Amino acid sequence: MATDSGKKLFVGPRFRRIRQQLGLSQTQIAEGLGISPSYINLIERNQRPVTAQILLRLAETYDLDLRDLATADEDRFFAELNEIFSDPLFRQIDLPKQELRDLAELCPGVTHSLQRLYAAYTEARRGETLVAAQMADRDEGTRFEANPIERVRDLIEANRNYFPELEQAAENLRDELNASAEELFAALSARLREKHSIVTRIMPVDVMRETLRRFDRHRRQLLISELVDGSGRAFQLALQIGLAECGAAIDAIVNRAGPLDDTPRRLYRITLANYFAAAVMMPYQPFHAAAENLNYDVHVLAQRFNAGFEQVCHRLTTLQRPNARGVPFFLLRVDNAGNVSKRFSSGTFPFSKFGGTCPLWNVHSTFDTPDRLLKQVIELPDGTRYFSIAQMVRRPVAPHPQPQPRFAIGLGCEIRHAAKLVYAAGMDLEKAEGTPIGVNCRLCERENCSQRAEPPITRTLILDENTRRVSSFAFSNAREL
Repeated sequence: MATDSGKKLFVGPRFRRIRQQLGLSQTQIAEGLGISPSYINLIERNQRPVTAQILLRLAETYDLDLRDLATADEDRFFAELNEIFSDPLFRQIDLPKQELRDLAELCPGVTHSLQRLYAAYTEARRGETLVAAQMADRDEGTRFEANPIERVRDLIEANRNYFPELEQAAENLRDELNASAEELFAALSARLREKHSIVTRIMPVDVMRETLRRFDRHRRQLLISELVDGSGRAFQLALQIGLAECGAAIDAIVNRAGPLDDTPRRLYRITLANYFAAAVMMPYQPFHAAAENLNYDVHVLAQRFNAGFEQVCHRLTTLQRPNARGVPFFLLRVDNAGNVSKRFSSGTFPFSKFGGTCPLWNVHSTFDTPDRLLKQVIELPDGTRYFSIAQMVRRPVAPHPQPQPRFAIGLGCEIRHAAKLVYAAGMDLEKAEGTPIGVNCRLCERENCSQRAEPPITRTLILDENTRRVSSFAFSNAREL
C-alpha cells in the first residue's frame, strides 16, 4: 500500500481490526507507536488521520504488511450488503450504493450481523427451520445458528484463511519428522504409533464400506479405506496428529470466535484440523517459495509436495503470512449440478452466499473436458476483471457400480496479479477480452443472456406472448425500488 509522507488516511475501522488481531489494547499499541492512547482512540473513530509516518512505524514495530490496511474486507462486506439489499424484502427502500459502502467500511461488525440475520431469515423463509416454534422451548444458553456451514465460512474469512498458530505447529512437526514428501506417510504413521500408541491400518473397501477414515479409540487404531489415494492417506494421518497434539491451539482459535452452538463449534474444529493437515503436507515457507519460483504451476507443486490438485489449490488460498504473502487467490468447488461445496475468497471476489454461480464461468465446462485445465479472463458487471483456471477432479474412487464423484475446482485472482502465473504467460492481459459473467442470475442485470435461469430481482419482468428473445426472461431497464 503505497503512500507519500504527506498523505493522510482515515482508516479507523481497519486500524482497530489490526490492533484487535494483534491482541493489543489502545494503551499498548500507543506505547509501541510512541503516541498517546487518546490519539489512538480518535484514529479508530475516524476523527484523526493515520499519517504515513504512523503507518511505517506500525509496519516496523509489529512486522506487518501494509496491505493489511487495504480495502479487501470492505469490498467483500460491500458485496454481501449489496446482495442482501437486492432482495425484494427491501424493494421499497431507496438505499444508495454509497451508503452501503460507507456502512461496510465504518461498521464491519454491523455488516456481519446483518449478513447472519439475513441468512437466518432466508433459512426460515425456505421452511428449512422452525425458528419461532422452537425458540420458546430452548434453554436460555442455546442460540440459533441459521447455517453452521456459512457461520464457519465467515469465521475463516474473518481470519483471511490464515492461522499462524497452526502454521507454526505444522512447521515444527515437519522439522521434527525431517521427512521428504515421499516419506511423509511413513513418518506420520511412526509418529502416531510411537507418541500416541495409534496404529495405522489401510482397510479393504468391503470392511470400510462408505467410510473413508475412522479412528477406533478403544483399539487405538486409525483405519483408512483403500479407496483413499496416497496424498489423501498422508492428509488423514496429519489430521489425526493435529487433533492429538494441537487440540489446545485449535480450541483457543475456536474460543476467540465467541459463543457458538455445538454444530458450528464442531465443524470449526474439524476445519482447523484440516487446515493443520494441509500445512503439514505443504509447510508454509518451502511451499510459498516453490509457488513463487514455479509461477504457481499447480501440477508441478502437486508433484513436488506429493499432494492432489485440489489440496494445492486450497493451500494457495492460505498464503497470507505478513511479509511472505502469495497471490491472493479465491477458490470454488462445484459439482456437475452446480452445487457449491467449498469456497474461499481472497476478499475481493463477490461469491454469492444465497445463490449459485454464473454458468458462463468455464469452471462448469471442465466436466466436458476432464483431462484439460481451462483458463479464462472473466469480467463482472462493475468492470472488475479476474483471471481463473479450472479443472475437474475425481475424489475419491468409488467401487463399481456407484457413480464416480466428480468436482470442478476453480482458482482465480484479480487480473493485476495474473502476470505472476505460468498460465498467463504470453497473454496480453490488458487487451484480453473478458467473458462477462454475473455473481448469479438473481443479482445479474446483464441483458440477452441465453444462460439466464431467472430474472434479476432488481428489475420488473416483462412478459410478451408475441416475442421470443434469446433469453427466456425480458425485464425493464428501470431498477425497482
